[in-house]
Amino acid sequence: MKKYVSTMLAVTLFASMTVGCSQSQKEPEEKFQNIHLTIASDIAPEDVLVEQITKFQQLYADKVNLNYTIKNQEEDDIVKAPRKASDIFNIANDQVDELYRSGTLLEITENQENVISSVGGETSTAAQTVMRDGKLYGYPLSSGNGYFLYYNKAYLSEDDISSLDNILSVAAQNGKKFTMDFSSGWYLFSFFKGAGLNLDYQEDKAANLCNWNATNTEHTGVAVTQAMLNITGNDGFLNLPNGDFVEYASNDDVIAGVSGQWHAEELAQAWGDNYAAAKLPTYTLDGEQVQMASFTGYRIVGVNAYSENPVWAMRLAEYLSNEETQLKCFETIGQCPANLRAAGSEEVKASPAVAATAEQAPYAYIQHVADPFWDASSQFGTTIAEGNPGNEDLQKLLDKMVGKIIIPVNTNQ
Repeated sequence: MKKYVSTMLAVTLFASMTVGCSQSQKEPEEKFQNIHLTIASDIAPEDVLVEQITKFQQLYADKVNLNYTIKNQEEDDIVKAPRKASDIFNIANDQVDELYRSGTLLEITENQENVISSVGGETSTAAQTVMRDGKLYGYPLSSGNGYFLYYNKAYLSEDDISSLDNILSVAAQNGKKFTMDFSSGWYLFSFFKGAGLNLDYQEDKAANLCNWNATNTEHTGVAVTQAMLNITGNDGFLNLPNGDFVEYASNDDVIAGVSGQWHAEELAQAWGDNYAAAKLPTYTLDGEQVQMASFTGYRIVGVNAYSENPVWAMRLAEYLSNEETQLKCFETIGQCPANLRAAGSEEVKASPAVAATAEQAPYAYIQHVADPFWDASSQFGTTIAEGNPGNEDLQKLLDKMVGKIIIPVNTNQ
């Protein structure tokens, strides 16, 4: 009998201890808060942004009184002065590494699995752009931040657009132009990468690796450069800053060109029923047809690690990058969603620009470039666009460019 009593006492004592333990470990209910958040203006068009923030406020009205300011800021401002940057900002994926290393990006600790699965899981390109050491540091907002071919069907057929030679020929015959911005290394990448030459970060991301001046590869740097000179010397070619594409297309001077989704709506208006888009064409290199490559990338919604309200900043950032917001951005500005469900909608799939992005995807590469690349490639490209007016030796031109491209970031002047 004593044994029975002692056993009962032990059970009772254990039960009371367990209850006490569970009560002490129970997370306290969230207190109602009054907070203020600053939000970057370029996350979405202003009307969409305000609409989605208002919905968020209504959704959490019983938990938080959210006041906010929509703030204009450049990506460089975030890098240079993170403590003054918005609580929630919008960056290109090539900014993620620098902001991660500087500690500016807050680790996302809420709903990580849902965020990652919404863009295709941990192995997807979208997820990899915002994950470091298995942790999440942002919300993919849009995909396809790259380029492809726009063309006017009144002049060019689907057969014509398969090769750049055909496009240039049709343009010249009609007194029209094909355009591409040779003054930007972003577009020059298309020719060199298509030829099998490489551009990437060094492992520490402090400098570039580049062999665009290679002499012992299947297609040499000189061969690629000569192919580019052949293009710029064609009567059907016009070198234009990317921002001038729409104006010349609207005036019926340009019938095809290389650009990205940001011009979709304007070109659709300019060309009407003749508006079309496709993957980049092939170009002639060493007597062969070589597929033009492209950069691609993502826009990322990030949360500032210096935010005074990190939890609510995370929650709002997730809401401002969700399926609904991405669809609204597609509807208003033609921005391609990163969210798989949004990207799979019938409306999105019917877009010529989105279809062209998907068609170009097998030949598109995430941009991994350190700053010295941009000025050096721009100087080189401008020279080629002008037809190499000084008749400089092409190998020397390439060696000079690559020498500048591979200068480490911290010694670049």
